[in-house]
Parts: sequence; structure tokens; C-alpha cells
Amino acid sequence: MKQPIFKGREPLPDSVIDAACAGDSEAMELVLLHYDGYINKLCTRTLYDEYGYPYICLDEWMKHHLENKLIQAIVGLG
Repeated sequence: MKQPIFKGREPLPDSVIDAACAGDSEAMELVLLHYDGYINKLCTRTLYDEYGYPYICLDEWMKHHLENKLIQAIVGLG
């Protein structure tokens, strides 16, 4: 049975997820790359300069925090 496609993206193969759970660093990188866009979207903030103009920035601390939580969750599955 073919796996469903969500918003034009193929899901990660089970073999990659299993390898990441087993501690394979390359598989973990693939998982992080797969979720990079979603994590960036979650960490995007609108800030305002001294004149009140809005600008968009990426909260790097939050991005690293979410990536670490994802890694901990994957390793905890194994």
C-alpha cells in the first residue's frame, strides 16, 4: 500500500525512523532536515525596531531547543 502524501511531501521511510531510533547520526540528520521547515515556521517571530516597523526573524534559541527535544524524543523511542 502506498503511503499518503501530506502537502506534497513524502513521509519519512520507516527504515530512516528505525535507524534514527537506533542512534544512526545520518538518519537523525535526515529527520532533522525533514522537519526543518516546520521547526522554522514555529520559531519565526515578528519583532519591532525602535521606529515601530515590524520585521521577521528566526528565534535561534527556540530552534535549537526544539531540535534537541525532537532528538530526545526519537532516541527515547529506541
